[in-house]
Amino acid sequence: MDDASTSVRENVRMIPLMVKQRSTASRRTSIRRQPAKTPKATDWKLRRADGLQILEAPALARLTWLTHGFSTRRGGESQMPASGAGKAAGAQKSAGSILNLGFTDWDIRERVVANREKFFSAMGAGSTHNKRRGDEMRVVVLKQIHSDVVHVIRDRKKDASAVAPTGDALIAREPGVLLVVQIADCVPVLLADTKNKAVAAIHSGWRGTLARIAEKTLGQMRMEFGTDPTNVVAAIGPAIGRCCYEVGSEVAQQFEAKFPEAREWFEGPYDKLAAGESDPNWLPWLTMRPPGHAPPPLRVHLDLIAANRAILAHAGVPARQISSAGFCTACRGDLFFSYRRERITGRLVAAIGIR
Repeated sequence: MDDASTSVRENVRMIPLMVKQRSTASRRTSIRRQPAKTPKATDWKLRRADGLQILEAPALARLTWLTHGFSTRRGGESQMPASGAGKAAGAQKSAGSILNLGFTDWDIRERVVANREKFFSAMGAGSTHNKRRGDEMRVVVLKQIHSDVVHVIRDRKKDASAVAPTGDALIAREPGVLLVVQIADCVPVLLADTKNKAVAAIHSGWRGTLARIAEKTLGQMRMEFGTDPTNVVAAIGPAIGRCCYEVGSEVAQQFEAKFPEAREWFEGPYDKLAAGESDPNWLPWLTMRPPGHAPPPLRVHLDLIAANRAILAHAGVPARQISSAGFCTACRGDLFFSYRRERITGRLVAAIGIR
């Protein structure tokens, strides 16, 4: 067994975080910001492995035939630019030691490759660990496009020249394959069919959520593997929470058109935005405000985690088998990257595979 499998698991220790409240005048709405849900000590856990901290879902950790994990920003070889690191609330003061797993413009490719090797080894898929045993896992990383495209991975054989599949979800029943999606605010969803031993990794931003990519992934698993949603365990990883995800009328209107229960996922003047009443300046001469002093457009806060949970439940996954990490990536800059908060930032990954 590798370091990842023998390392000590510890309960997540929450660090209090003060979120700066924007002024009412600047927002023009009375949205009450709720702090991100704090997991109980018996919920999701951080597993230490080779200097990394990997978040695990208990329901998936109990399945001995698979490996899974959600990366954090701690450890690694990358050096975050000061402009990005300075914006991360609670981020480590050290300029180094961050685990960026995406090939971003600001990072050095060799460092990202080293970071990936370190993380994938912790997942039991790194070449350093497995070449000695001759059972190296194939790592499949998507080229993500905010779509509802699902790819079936059938071949364990690794082809170094293979082009990364374009889409936002991967499914497999082949042992020795690690499915990987990248995130920096969007919702990562990992699925495991406990009866047929099949798995899936899903990247669901607001566009993917709108397209019900989680439900379509389950449908593809049913077609390919005979998956019954009642046998599926779902883990929703760290993502931007309702407390920090502000959107405008274009998003509210599209969700209103697609989901009867959409109102439940929004906080703020949702009815006005869904009805197209998003511009407070429709008759500016009545406001008697000088140029440049008009009120900003109305905004609402969207809970993508709740939306994906509802989509999974609607698709047939029992509610008790759907768990969420409860972390907001924008709030917890000490643990996660957040594009919405930092702009210049790294990438996290969610990974799942069959041993």
